Amino acid sequence: MSLRMRILGSFVSIILITVLLTLGVAYWTTERNLRAFTEDISQFEAESLAQFLSQEYTLNNGWSTLELALFETGYLFDEFILGSEFELSEEDLDSFYYQSFSRVVVINLDQEVIIDSFGELEKGEFEPEPFGESATITDLRTRNPVGTVFVEANADFLAEESDNFMRTTVFTSALGGLLAAILALLLGAWLSGWITTPITALTNATKAIAQQEQAELLPVKSNDELGQMSASFNRMTVAMQTQRDLRKRLIDDVSHEINTPLSVIQLEAKGLKDGLQSPGDAAQQIIHEVDMLRNLVNDLNWLAETDSGELRLNLEEGSLSQLLQNEVGRWQTQAASKNISLTVEAAAGLPSIQLDEGRMSQVMGNLIRNALQHTEAGDSITVTTKINSTPSKSNGQIQVSVIDSGTGIDPADLPHLFERFYRADQSRNRVSGGSGLGLAIAQAIVEAHGGQISIASSGLGHGTTVSFELPII
Repeated sequence: MSLRMRILGSFVSIILITVLLTLGVAYWTTERNLRAFTEDISQFEAESLAQFLSQEYTLNNGWSTLELALFETGYLFDEFILGSEFELSEEDLDSFYYQSFSRVVVINLDQEVIIDSFGELEKGEFEPEPFGESATITDLRTRNPVGTVFVEANADFLAEESDNFMRTTVFTSALGGLLAAILALLLGAWLSGWITTPITALTNATKAIAQQEQAELLPVKSNDELGQMSASFNRMTVAMQTQRDLRKRLIDDVSHEINTPLSVIQLEAKGLKDGLQSPGDAAQQIIHEVDMLRNLVNDLNWLAETDSGELRLNLEEGSLSQLLQNEVGRWQTQAASKNISLTVEAAAGLPSIQLDEGRMSQVMGNLIRNALQHTEAGDSITVTTKINSTPSKSNGQIQVSVIDSGTGIDPADLPHLFERFYRADQSRNRVSGGSGLGLAIAQAIVEAHGGQISIASSGLGHGTTVSFELPII
């Protein structure tokens, strides 16, 4: 069963239960109140009638006008009970706007029946058992009781009237419940559609993703949980598509990076076989290409460690100044061969910091190698350090900058330089431009140390500055 049908079914069930409970409670409450009301009315009638009959008895010094008194009060309107001396026409009966359907029995002090408005008890009959509600009739002159009046509501009449009233009440409540059910169903249909529409769209989108199709972004029409669900799915979809594009580009780039040295190795081997290449030259070129492949594999392994969270640092307290001196010394020969000035200007009194010397050596090697590749003969490369104080870092940070006066970088390329396999000059090959992984690896290592790295350049021909900061412990 669909979610929409479940919601509608729940609405119908709740409505039916509510209507039935309302009808049951209303019926029980109304019937109970009617019984209580009948008892109250009977008692009130008995007391009021006793007062009136007391006045008649006192005024006439007996029961001689009892039938007429009951007739005038509407309790006795049957002319056969009233007696032949009171001949009444229909006009006379209609002249009395009030005719009570209650039974009235008056007895004297000897428990003898004086009159029964319903004619069920004979006059003079002994009636010791009281019924209904009673009140005492008193001689107002002597203040002595002279009899008792009993008033009992007509059960059949009241039951019929009560049934009529209850039928009307039930019909009205049922009609109101039906209208409420129709309105609730319409509201439930709208509400279920409002709830299930984004869920259905989400289901279709996830099916498209499972089938490797392009999933469309879901419309976000509200700020509630459903809107947040759609927005979260859209963010996930964009992230997945970005990762899919990056993965495709990664595969293409890795394939290209591997095919290039493999093609060179194949050409060298074929030239060696055909006698077009000397064994020494072919071997040297093949070894060079194999080293390039090994370096690429190592770079990919480094990135795999950072992506999986497996990058482990062997942190020890060490001197950053000494590490920079060592790295500059390691690259001096290559810088001298290209007639490039490579120097280090370390600030005095740099404190010791926690670092992994092997991995930070790799960072400096990548940065200096990149600077050498993009610096012409006669230019310079300077490695500088300074201490920065920031409010978020209580002990400050050491900033290391590799500054060259080389070819510079186009501002359009700056935001992408830390992306994997990205080259500012797409025409450069691996020999001159590297694999495009060095800066990504450097960024991962620096961030693993709790630092950050950035690149700045004023444009082509104005040199480049690569800086990273490491926290001071």
